[in-house]
Amino acid sequence: MNVTAEESEFLSAFRRDLHANPELSFKESRTQGRIESALAEIGLKSARMADTGVVAVLEGAKPGPTFLFRADIDALPIHELSEHPYKSQNPGVMHACGHDVHTTLGVGVARQLVGEQDRLHGRIKFVFQPAEEASPEDEPIGAERMVVEGVLEGPKVDAAFAFHVMPTLEVGKIGYTQGPVWARSDLVEIVVRGKKTHAAYPHEGIDAVVVGAHLVTALQSLIARRVDARDAAVLSIGKLEAGNSYNIIADTAELTGILRTLSDSVAEQVIREAHDMVRSLARAFGAEAELKITPGARLTANDVELERRVVQKMRESVGADVLVPHLPQMGAEDFASFSRRVPSTYLFLGVRNEARGITHMIHTPYFDVDEACIGLGVKAMSSALLELGREWT
Repeated sequence: MNVTAEESEFLSAFRRDLHANPELSFKESRTQGRIESALAEIGLKSARMADTGVVAVLEGAKPGPTFLFRADIDALPIHELSEHPYKSQNPGVMHACGHDVHTTLGVGVARQLVGEQDRLHGRIKFVFQPAEEASPEDEPIGAERMVVEGVLEGPKVDAAFAFHVMPTLEVGKIGYTQGPVWARSDLVEIVVRGKKTHAAYPHEGIDAVVVGAHLVTALQSLIARRVDARDAAVLSIGKLEAGNSYNIIADTAELTGILRTLSDSVAEQVIREAHDMVRSLARAFGAEAELKITPGARLTANDVELERRVVQKMRESVGADVLVPHLPQMGAEDFASFSRRVPSTYLFLGVRNEARGITHMIHTPYFDVDEACIGLGVKAMSSALLELGREWT
C-alpha cells in the first residue's frame, strides 16, 4: 500500500496550509473546517465533537473490530521565528508540536483506506482531537472531553492508535515503546506560612523563604533517596514566590512545580511522602506548610501485546529496519484518556534531518519536520490497521 508522489504532494500542501494557519486549544475552527472538507472530498461523513473536534467513521465491507486513530489538531502560544514560506501567519501561535503533521496523517490514512473498503474488516474511527495542549486548569482537556461525550462508544472502540513526531529520531524511522510511553504529570503547589519581622532581627520571625528553600532541596532528596533508582521520577519546582521587600523577613512563600512519573505506584509514593516531608520540615522551623496536588495528564502506556502485533505489521509493510526501539518520554500526553480505557499503541515518527538543518525540538520557535515522514506514517499506519482488522479475534 504505497503513497503515490501525487498523494504526497497533496498531503504536503495540506500540512503546510495547517502550519500557516495554526489555532490554539478549543479555537481550531478553521482547522475543523479544513478537516471536514478533506473528509467530504473522499465521501466520508463527519460529526463535530468537543466543540472543535471532528469524528468520522470509515465502514469496511467485512465484519470486524472498531479501531480509533487519533490526531490532535491544536497549536501552541509560540511565535514562529523560521522563514519558511509556510510559516505561521497567526502571530504568537505556532504548530510547534507537530499537530499539523498528526492531522495530516489522519486525513492521509483516511484517504488510503477509503480505497481499501472492500478489504477492510470492521471500521476505523478517525478522531481529530482539539485541545491536547490545554493545561490542567482547563479540564476537561481534549481527549477526556471527547471520552465524556462518547467517542469510545457507538460503535464501541476495541483499540486506539496514534503517532507523535519526534525530532530526535531520524526521518525514515518509527519508534516503538513497550509499556509506558508518556509520563503521568501532577501539579505541585506548596504554601509556607511563617512570621514576618524586620530583616535585622530574623530571630523574631519565621523565615518562609528559608523554609521554602529547604523544601526545594528536600524534595530532590526524596526523589534521589526514596524512589528506586530503576523507576523514573522527576519533581521540578519551577517557581518560588515570597516577600515584597528586601528588608523584611517574608511570612509566606509559594512554591509551584510538576511531578512526572512513569508509574502510578511511584507517583502515589512520592505524593504520600512529600505530604509528610512538607509538614514535618516546616514544623522543624516553627512554620506551617500545605501541599496541594492537582492531577494533570495520566500515564500513557502501550498494550504490550497489541504493540507487538502493530510493530510486526508495520515491519512487513515498510521494512524491518524502519521500526526501532524508543525510550519513554517524561513529557505528558492526554492520549492517556484513551489508553487507560482500551488497548492502545502510540508510536513516534522520526522527523529529523541534520543535512537539511531540521533538528530543533518541539515547543521551540524554529521547529519543523522533514515531510518525508508523512508518507511513511500514512503507509505504515494504513497497512497495520488493515492487517490487524483482518486478524483481530
